[in-house]
Amino acid sequence: MPNSSSISEFLLLALADTRQLQLLHFWLLLGIYLAALLGNGLISTAVACDHRLHTPMYFFLLNLALLDLGCISTTLPKAMANALWDTRAISYAGCAAQVFFFVFFILAEYSLLTVMSYDRYVAICKPLHYGTLLGSRACASMAAAAWGTGVLNALLHTTNTFSLPLCQGNVINQFFCEVPQILRLSCSKSDYLRETGFIVLSVLAIFVCFVFIVFSYVQIFRAVLRMPSE
Repeated sequence: MPNSSSISEFLLLALADTRQLQLLHFWLLLGIYLAALLGNGLISTAVACDHRLHTPMYFFLLNLALLDLGCISTTLPKAMANALWDTRAISYAGCAAQVFFFVFFILAEYSLLTVMSYDRYVAICKPLHYGTLLGSRACASMAAAAWGTGVLNALLHTTNTFSLPLCQGNVINQFFCEVPQILRLSCSKSDYLRETGFIVLSVLAIFVCFVFIVFSYVQIFRAVLRMPSE
């Protein structure tokens, strides 16, 4: 049986069996990708060029646009290339890079959404403290923490996943490389359980972020409803 040292490439899930459907999927993915490029590119350009938008909220929005652009650029270009050239192969290094960047952008994006909810909470519920709590240095530190969280988690998951011995073939039942699908190829139960534990911890961290986001917006809605209005 093959092991991880003998695997030079993985086979991704084909989006379609017929050539016509493959080309259709290529054009659909291309349309989605171009729309994402255009939308996030316009947001980034507007925030970077307009000095009136150099505020904490738009600074975080710029970071979110860059993360979203990076996330979709990790998976769609390879899927489009495979559909166009009628292939399923991705190199071992390419798969590792795809796992790293996908985990990085996803977790950094969740962390940044949490920071953005805190920004709106302070702006609406504690407006007199906004300038103190969210100065330029604080905003840069929180954004750096969000990006750093993504990098650390991506390094942890990628290193641990691709250190596993793989003896269940090289077929991945997904159109891009992801950790759960690669774990299915592992032949080491202890290492499999270790990485599964890391995934559970990451999911719990995302859940904590989700709870914080919900709590922040509940407080925001309560504050807005208490505001006097004609």
